[in-house]
Amino acid sequence: MKIIGIDPGTAITGYSVIEKEGNRLTVITYGCIYTESNTILSERLHKIFLELTEIITQYQPTHMAVEELFFNTNAKTALSVGHARGVILLAGELHSLIVAGYTPLQVKQAIAGYGRAEKSQVQKMVKTILCLDKIPKPDDAADALAVAICHSQSFSMNHKLRGIR
Repeated sequence: MKIIGIDPGTAITGYSVIEKEGNRLTVITYGCIYTESNTILSERLHKIFLELTEIITQYQPTHMAVEELFFNTNAKTALSVGHARGVILLAGELHSLIVAGYTPLQVKQAIAGYGRAEKSQVQKMVKTILCLDKIPKPDDAADALAVAICHSQSFSMNHKLRGIR
């Protein structure tokens, strides 16, 4: 199973592609899609969509795991990230990927065994689980790897996914 993990954002969207064979996870690629803050939202969303489509086309994942929106006090930011998440989900659907969403709590629970784990704890576990030499940078890419790992542990062929699909 090849999984693309996504940490959505309008300024920075983290992505990762990992492969699961049996219990073994292998990193294929990870990085970020960046958009300029002085660009109008529709252009930023278009850039995210196009770059994500290129990544999907190049690496041919079968699954997409997207971090669910975390709503804090800034409604404008939450709405903007929601738009980015929408074009990300559209890209997954257009490529016939199995799409799943995970809350930050679920991701932390899957990676660190504790839903309230600190970001540094999660990053250290991502490094360990994937047998990497160092903690992946930037944080958005590390978060995307964590989302993909979460999906690799959570997905079951025997029952329907909860959430998006």
